[in-house]
Amino acid sequence: MTSPAARTALDLTSDLPVPDLEDLYRDLHRHPELSLCEHRTAGTLAGRLKGAGFETTEGVGGTGVVGRLVNGDGPAVLLRADMDALPVKEETGLPYASETDGVMHACGHDLHVTWLTGAAEALAAGRETWRGTLLVVGQPAEESGRGAARMVADGLYERFGRPDVLLGQHAAPGLAGLYPHAPGPIMSAATDVDIVVHGRGGHGSRPEATVDPVVTAAYLVTRLQTVVSREIAAGDAAVLTVGRIEAGIRHNIIPSEARISLNLRTQSEDVRQRMLAAIRRIARGECLAAGCPREPEVTIGSTFPMTVNDADTDRAVAAVHEEVFGAGTVFDPGPAMGSEDFPHLALDGAIPYSYWFVTTTPAEVWDQAPGDTLPQKLAAVPSNHSPHFAPDLSVVAPGVRTLVSGALALLSVA
Repeated sequence: MTSPAARTALDLTSDLPVPDLEDLYRDLHRHPELSLCEHRTAGTLAGRLKGAGFETTEGVGGTGVVGRLVNGDGPAVLLRADMDALPVKEETGLPYASETDGVMHACGHDLHVTWLTGAAEALAAGRETWRGTLLVVGQPAEESGRGAARMVADGLYERFGRPDVLLGQHAAPGLAGLYPHAPGPIMSAATDVDIVVHGRGGHGSRPEATVDPVVTAAYLVTRLQTVVSREIAAGDAAVLTVGRIEAGIRHNIIPSEARISLNLRTQSEDVRQRMLAAIRRIARGECLAAGCPREPEVTIGSTFPMTVNDADTDRAVAAVHEEVFGAGTVFDPGPAMGSEDFPHLALDGAIPYSYWFVTTTPAEVWDQAPGDTLPQKLAAVPSNHSPHFAPDLSVVAPGVRTLVSGALALLSVA
């Protein structure tokens, strides 16, 4: 038997303006904007929200957008989409590829804004079917981990009211048409670490008169790979990635310093602290062995919290999604190693939330990908942050329905 929320969601989304939403998506994809520079994107979203009847405010937390629609007594539900793009040169060959060189929507945030727009318009048009307050948030700077916290610090809830529950979703690789949920941990914590190795520079012809930080950094990069493989228990999920190494400006000059940037992914604070302690110890040890004139500088940068769904909230949303999309479309993938700043909007657990994925890989790309198992296929198709990431346009309407049905599962349905 179909629930009232599912029936109402199907009614409200039965006649979505799909061509219009696809045009919106293409426009957003053509004009990507980096974190805290999302002025055009924010203006586009704000214009659509105003047109749908939302009280709309721009400039929250920098470039954030908030739409508020009060529709009688009932719960307050917040729907969120992040808006920023990445410093990635697009290589998709799409006819609507990025027109900004070196910047691309390689993570699907253009889809997120499109989905949020469609859901807000559908819920506003069908406001006779539900009661409560709808908060629609276009969040800046998710990729830098700063946007959600900036909006909260700018008085998001003092100015627009504190919601009872939050909903968010993310485009993900996988055959289009699936909606992974997890009633608990669904994404990992992330920590950025920067290391500066201090050497003693000089001429490349006289290495004996120098302390070469490039060689030391190379040893350090290699040794850091043992942190996960030899210091973390096999049952504890952890990833350490060296994303950047920089040193020198000329072939024959030994530089005075080298810089290394790391990213850690963890699913417990204990593992995170053990990894950080190991990084500091290994960095000091390698620099001591090399005779560096100074100890290395180890700096902790941006951090993302774990994304942990409220079990009851997520089960309610997952149940309505399965009603709307059919048996087998919703499953628990376990926690991913990716990270999000969405929990900052939930005041790090004070407000319950449900966060899920929408798979977006075109069927022809999925079918042609090598491999027979799901992990093999996932490893072969373009993932988030890839210059080839190109979601299927067929997911535009379903991504609207996920938000609409999720909201109706928590609002008071008339």
